[in-house]
Amino acid sequence: MRQLALFPLNLVVFPGEKLNLHIFEPRYRQLVHDCLQDNSTFGIPPYINGGVSMLGTEMRLLNIEKTYPSGEMDIRTRAVGLFRVREFFHELPGKLYAGATVEELPDDTAADPALHQQTRRMIEQLYDILNLRRLFLDLPENFRAYDVAHHLGLNTEQEYELLEATSELERQQLMLAHLEHILPVLQETEHLKERVRLNGHFKNLTPPAF
Repeated sequence: MRQLALFPLNLVVFPGEKLNLHIFEPRYRQLVHDCLQDNSTFGIPPYINGGVSMLGTEMRLLNIEKTYPSGEMDIRTRAVGLFRVREFFHELPGKLYAGATVEELPDDTAADPALHQQTRRMIEQLYDILNLRRLFLDLPENFRAYDVAHHLGLNTEQEYELLEATSELERQQLMLAHLEHILPVLQETEHLKERVRLNGHFKNLTPPAF
């Protein structure tokens, strides 16, 4: 157990992800200065359905990209791991920002090779339908669920469910279930678009033999 400064945001950040933020509130400007001074990390627990989640992502400040005359800042950060909130504080002692006593969560990275290949094929289908082939070409062969999670059309609640998964195998299963649900819908949409495009064109059809 340890204490961690918190920066709740209405988004989900996955381990390994790099995140650029514009900091303007005084409490979070103070948080950034403290991280810089103490070489400390901070946490981003997703703010979902009107509340701060009990699971979050630990972030390390990489650098302050720009400081404005107003005191606002552009910062670069990287997600280094997950934590679970054990006790939440609206303000840490002597600070403007929130914090919590947290427990660091281990990461089970063991993946199922067959599920990996199946997921890869379905992601290729998804990106082809969406004309995002470039995203697939940039996908490393040994990608993890975290690497593609923001590019699967998941909503915030679904991304948080993926964050809650305790193993890569569970994350693979969640991704696969999502892709199996949305691909038929997208394929039917493409067929509908094609039928609309063809409507009114001269048709060269072979009459049925009867």
